[in-house]
Amino acid sequence: MAYVVDFNEVSTIGLETSPVADALAGLRANEARYFMNKYKHEFVVTPASESQDVLDYVNNILKTERDIEFHAKPLETSQFQVENIKFTYVFYEDGLGLNVMYMIDDPKKRAVGFKLSEGMEVPAELVDKFKFARQKSKLAGTIRGSFFVIKGEY
Repeated sequence: MAYVVDFNEVSTIGLETSPVADALAGLRANEARYFMNKYKHEFVVTPASESQDVLDYVNNILKTERDIEFHAKPLETSQFQVENIKFTYVFYEDGLGLNVMYMIDDPKKRAVGFKLSEGMEVPAELVDKFKFARQKSKLAGTIRGSFFVIKGEY
């Protein structure tokens, strides 16, 4: 069942099995606040068990572009388009928030971003492959993030 993420009242709904559920909920709320403030778009998530097509899309990009296959359990996904940008999100049980930003009409502005919830280790699949920058968030604490540019068409 789909869930509209509330960034005023941060909730762990759908994320309860994560060892860093509170931090992951803050990370998810941080994304919701961004989309509401920038695009006036409600951030809606769907259980991963109900969105295999979204997981297949993300897994294909990760495997094809960087030979990455995450072992963590995906908990939720979100996929939507605002203006000319298609956004796809996956929130994993270990605390990873992954997003794909795919500009429809500009192949130079397409990327996969990784955000690590406060309190989680860097996933083994990303260790030694990416450097992570830190940013502070009122909702999520300290977020560590990295990204790579997508070269192919998806």
